[in-house]
Amino acid sequence: MKDQVVQTKAIKINVGLDAKNVPVHMDWDADDQSPDSSAQDCKAILISLFDKEHRDTLKIDLWTTEMQIQEMDRFFYQTMRGLADTYFNATKNHKLANEMRRFVEYFGEETNIIPKKTEE
Repeated sequence: MKDQVVQTKAIKINVGLDAKNVPVHMDWDADDQSPDSSAQDCKAILISLFDKEHRDTLKIDLWTTEMQIQEMDRFFYQTMRGLADTYFNATKNHKLANEMRRFVEYFGEETNIIPKKTEE
């Protein structure tokens, strides 16, 4: 038997654009946040959606003009680290998840997000 939807929740993303359609402000809000909370500002958003019918990934990548390169490096490091964990949780493929984690560590070291390991 298929899962039945018993409730729905929404995530709302607002993107403020300048005259050239470049994002200059972004915020998001979700139904599950406390009622007295307001939209949360953010500088970058990466969204990937797997299209069921076409079996293809649709993606939305946005960042504001104030996003600095060091912040983007950190954002990608943390995102890729999370993707490696998500991949493992979804597939239980230790080998590939660990290979992803090794690349993430390399990326973190090369961008100075984490200290480089010294060879002993």
